[in-house]
Amino acid sequence: MRPNPNTCSKLGIAILVAALLSGVASAAIAASETKSKPDAESVLISKAKGIHKRVLTLDTHNDIDINNFGFSRNYSQDLDNQVTLPKMIAGGLDASFFIVYTGQSTEPDAFEAAGYKRAYDSAINMFESIQRMTTVLAPTQIEFARTAEEVRRIHAKGKKVALIGVENAYPLGDEKNALKRVKQFYERGARYMSLAHQGHSQFSDSNTGEQIGWKWNGLSPLGKQVVLEMNRVGIMVDVSHPSKESMMQTLQITKAPIIASHSAVRSLADVSRNMDDEQLLALKANGGVIQVVGFNSYLKTDSKERRAALKALREETKLPTEISLAALKRGPVGGISEEQREQIIKRVEQLDAAFPPPSRASVKDLVDHIDYAVKKIGLDHVGISSDFDGGGGIDGWNHAGETFNVTLELVRRGYTEAQIAQLWSGNLLRVMSEVEKVAQSMQAKK
Repeated sequence: MRPNPNTCSKLGIAILVAALLSGVASAAIAASETKSKPDAESVLISKAKGIHKRVLTLDTHNDIDINNFGFSRNYSQDLDNQVTLPKMIAGGLDASFFIVYTGQSTEPDAFEAAGYKRAYDSAINMFESIQRMTTVLAPTQIEFARTAEEVRRIHAKGKKVALIGVENAYPLGDEKNALKRVKQFYERGARYMSLAHQGHSQFSDSNTGEQIGWKWNGLSPLGKQVVLEMNRVGIMVDVSHPSKESMMQTLQITKAPIIASHSAVRSLADVSRNMDDEQLLALKANGGVIQVVGFNSYLKTDSKERRAALKALREETKLPTEISLAALKRGPVGGISEEQREQIIKRVEQLDAAFPPPSRASVKDLVDHIDYAVKKIGLDHVGISSDFDGGGGIDGWNHAGETFNVTLELVRRGYTEAQIAQLWSGNLLRVMSEVEKVAQSMQAKK
């Protein structure tokens, strides 16, 4: 019997429709599975978020604004500053060294009683302000730590941690007061201190000596005494601003590991503030740590032509090395008239057109410096810092609220959670603990 053509036609259509429906269903299932399955980047971000939440993140260098410690305006509010408590919370930054900073005076009486008194009074005001933040202004959010163990304990309670670093020992004064003030600063909470800043102090040459010449060829006799006194009381020696020779002499004297609280790698960015390979290897031998800094001009440097032009401009305008061009652009600077400031800014704009500055550094550049240091001296001797509100800030880490981006890039580079924990705080806290032990040992012998 011959098949009915109509029946065959209907059967074929039915089969075709079924096949199409089956294909649509399969495609829908496949699309659903693809949609529900996260891509590699999402997985990486999720992993980094977990790590960032679990590790203790500590930034060793954040400058303060003395005007931000009143009841009407303070760091518990979301101010424009790069580091505030709301930004620390948003970015997962757990602990910060707030800085008692003193610029190196060049006044005629800078190294006389009056100059020392001005510096000392300013430093004490900063000490008291930082303490006020933790005891009066925001005690439920942030607590002050004096030991490495206290840092961990406060963090475990879910509170932010405040510590104090001293940038420039200039406020210690002369031989009549310096040694006793080291102990006084310790008692006020100082847990690291640099002997100089931008310009030579009574204790040490600054890295700026590469441009302006040397005063002590390293440490002064009083500076050598201060290093040992810092060992004795338990203050970490910070070598980020002093000269290379000052650092090398410090290493010959110190009985404890030292730190560079906010420096980068000179092999990648040739500026005097950074540490060359010899310094890095010496730091490793000492057991210390370099806190690689997220500061644009320390991560990426100008061309040779631009540097030469900038140097010529400074010499021609007699602009002191301690005054940065960035500071001039921000606003009035002491010792520079407004007319001079405007003229220099105009000249810089012309220079920028002729010799463009490098593109702004990013989190990737920061981790390039971290990678270099880790490969050169080992993971145990490397940490992280920002120098926020002191000039720091790079694309991706412009303020404390973006701190996660650093962890994300570390995860992207293949660092493990344990390694990231070391970089963010473990290595620095290890040095801090060892300095505490050295102090206890030295005090027990007397």
